[in-house]
Amino acid sequence: MQQTDAKRSANFGRRPIQPTISSHLAFTLGSALALLVMFALLRLALLAYNHESIGATPVSEFIEAFINGARFDLRLIAYICVPLLLSLLSVRAMAARRLHCLWLTVAASLCLFLGVVELNFYREFHQRLNGLVFQYMQEDLKTVFSMIWYGFPVVRLLLAWLAAALLLGWMFYRIERATRPKATVSSHTEAQRIAPPAWYTRGAVFVVCLLVAVVAVRGTLRHGPPLRWGDAYTTESMFANHLGLNGTLTLINAAEHTFSDHRDNTWKATLPEDEALKTVRSMLLTPRDQLVDADTAAVRRVYTPAPETRLPGVRNVVVILMESMAGRYIGAMGSTDNITPNFDALSKDGLLFTRFFSNGTHTHQGMFATMACFPNLPAFEYLMRMPEGSNKFSGLPQMLSPRGYNDVYVYNGSFAWDNQSGFFSNQGMTSFVGRDDFVNPVFIDPTWGVSDQDMFARSAEELSKLEKQGKPFYALLQTLSNHTPYALPKDLPIERVTGHGSLDEHLTAMRYADWSLGQFFAEARKQPYFKDTLFIVVGDHGFGAPEQLTEMDLFRFNVPLLLIGPGVQETFGSRRDTIGSQIDIVPTILGRLGEPARHQCWGRDLLDLPAGDPGVAVIKPSGGEQTVAIVSGDNILVKPKDLDARLYRYELGATHHAEVVNDADKASAMQHKLDAFLQTATDSLLNNTTGVAPAIQTPSSK
Repeated sequence: MQQTDAKRSANFGRRPIQPTISSHLAFTLGSALALLVMFALLRLALLAYNHESIGATPVSEFIEAFINGARFDLRLIAYICVPLLLSLLSVRAMAARRLHCLWLTVAASLCLFLGVVELNFYREFHQRLNGLVFQYMQEDLKTVFSMIWYGFPVVRLLLAWLAAALLLGWMFYRIERATRPKATVSSHTEAQRIAPPAWYTRGAVFVVCLLVAVVAVRGTLRHGPPLRWGDAYTTESMFANHLGLNGTLTLINAAEHTFSDHRDNTWKATLPEDEALKTVRSMLLTPRDQLVDADTAAVRRVYTPAPETRLPGVRNVVVILMESMAGRYIGAMGSTDNITPNFDALSKDGLLFTRFFSNGTHTHQGMFATMACFPNLPAFEYLMRMPEGSNKFSGLPQMLSPRGYNDVYVYNGSFAWDNQSGFFSNQGMTSFVGRDDFVNPVFIDPTWGVSDQDMFARSAEELSKLEKQGKPFYALLQTLSNHTPYALPKDLPIERVTGHGSLDEHLTAMRYADWSLGQFFAEARKQPYFKDTLFIVVGDHGFGAPEQLTEMDLFRFNVPLLLIGPGVQETFGSRRDTIGSQIDIVPTILGRLGEPARHQCWGRDLLDLPAGDPGVAVIKPSGGEQTVAIVSGDNILVKPKDLDARLYRYELGATHHAEVVNDADKASAMQHKLDAFLQTATDSLLNNTTGVAPAIQTPSSK
């Protein structure tokens, strides 16, 4: 009998110890603190990994960013700890410590994985995780994974993540062990007399914890809306402001927008329709425009260029869309890094626009804005892949194909990417030369396609073929080598760039693209078509520099626009500081051809503006970020959705800077134009009235 009692006592000692409210709360609080430390370390890693963006930012602003970040982190931690809080309602659930540890390890490891991914994502895009993640996943995954594999240290990052994930699991286990209730009974009889926490006690504690969790999720004690991403923008440093966000939360927010009906994310109308329409027409129509179809189309008009702005010698048009051609590193625009000696030399023979902007920060937006002259709108950043992309636009194909122009589109990569072949075929282009059409290229990138020198060499051949057919032609030539993973030929014809840290590879690829551009023009000058061709060289978008000008990160938008052709410099000079964007390119081309043109471009002829008009540009980042801006003169108004706008005075070039301007009247006037432009353009797209002629209504356009 004594032996049996001893066995029972031993077995009792090995049974799970009855949970207590205090021990469960200690475990929950300890786990929450561990998560808070993890997120702080991830933020510190992001700061260290992208230290080139620190610049002259004082330490105090980064301290403020970490404080702001803790508020966002606590919101996510409250969500992660929901299962632990709900366990207060059940004694059995409180005792399931192993399941709690497993859940915490999985959730923390996932957040940690996103934090590791974000190190390079931020370096590339100067944005926390956003809708770009999902947009890339909707493309050819083989290409996407190849870009990631060759462009980033995948193995090292995965090994670091795995080691950290194992450490997280061990840490939660140690917290669980340290917060277990102590065994205070010595016999089975005494244990039976200890009752579990009463339901009403657990319920009361749960209510208190729930209130604390609600405050953590709201992130603020103020009345009104809960914590929003704009609450992280409390310093003058954009990098510090970005650090104040939580990448997991920004990705969740992006998912909500991405996987909802995209029309739900449009910029909602804030102005009476007639007022918005009147404002937009005043922005876009000039004395040389005659409005047509005014009852059904917003800005459809017949444009008759001024005779003195014609270039009678122009017969052909060649648009060269340069990947990541950032104005920040163009010598002719103020850079002293000697990245673009060929472009700089070409600019001496043409007309260079120095305050020109891409409409988005992705090649996708650069293509449709440049060739279809339609703006990059909230909810329609990837227009070419959306149903609305099947609308007819009054872009270059729609303008020139009916006039008997032949065409060709030469590209390093696959036309399936971004639905380029489908979109441009629908717009009227007929001839495509892509990755699979090159024979014995000098170099082929395992991710994207052939090198820029191969693309330009083939372009020279294609243009010569078109010239021999006797008809005028237009062409789109698009480069790709200056894109992650920056795969270049082994024996480079240029010297590699050094001294720019993490940007060295990017700038080397940019220098190589510039060399390839120079080779193309050297060959083109020898051909008969050169003397009567208008060349337009423009960047599809820029890229992040260590300095971030305003929330829009202007260096990601500022690109060169260079016009080279017969009579360009003699008629218009060599430089212009007029504000413009890619949607102005088609009207500017039409102005040089000189014939009256019926179109509905959302831009204007930059060389035929009324006297004193500084120009205007409406820009928006890719990735579904609901922030837009309008640029006019040396001012930019940045307007996040549902948050107050902010007006800046900016300067580009060697003396670049930006400062907040407190001018309520100017800010109000610019915002009115911005709201009207977005509202009217969105309505035009949804109503399928963007083309040259009235559209045939389809179910998708009603």
